[in-house]
Amino acid sequence: MPHTASHLANLDLTTLAERLGRACRAREVSITTAESCTGGGVASAITAVAGSSDYFETGYVTYANAAKTRLLGVPETLLVEQGAVSRAVVEAMVAGACRESGAQLGVAISGVAGPGGGSPEKPVGTVWLAWGSAERQQAECHRYPGDRRAVRERAVREALIGLLLRLESHGE
Repeated sequence: MPHTASHLANLDLTTLAERLGRACRAREVSITTAESCTGGGVASAITAVAGSSDYFETGYVTYANAAKTRLLGVPETLLVEQGAVSRAVVEAMVAGACRESGAQLGVAISGVAGPGGGSPEKPVGTVWLAWGSAERQQAECHRYPGDRRAVRERAVREALIGLLLRLESHGE
């Protein structure tokens, strides 16, 4: 039975990652990650589960803009015009990660974890996440309170929940 985001928000990262693994296996779906501000935190949570190599082959930590372009094919012009922390960039990141890895589903994250780097338009705690495939993406912007650790932890949690909700919405 599919769960709601509010129900999943109460689960710890290990439980979320285990549930995600079961959903991937049940649907025979492989997943990937493209992370910036979380520095591999989502991939770490996924691979903490024994047997995760059945559905997770690769993830990308593209902290620098040049890496987003080189590894994921994010157009340099998009990074200049929109900024790394934007809907267009996370959608391009997840599409590129799925295209390069061959995964059917992925998540991308780019944000301002702090303590510096914020602006009036994109204050510290602004995080864009995108889920999807090489062909279709869906993005959301979140503003997380707290310090760098808290922002990164919330983004990792939201990434896992988003993957799980998208898998479960396709039926049991």
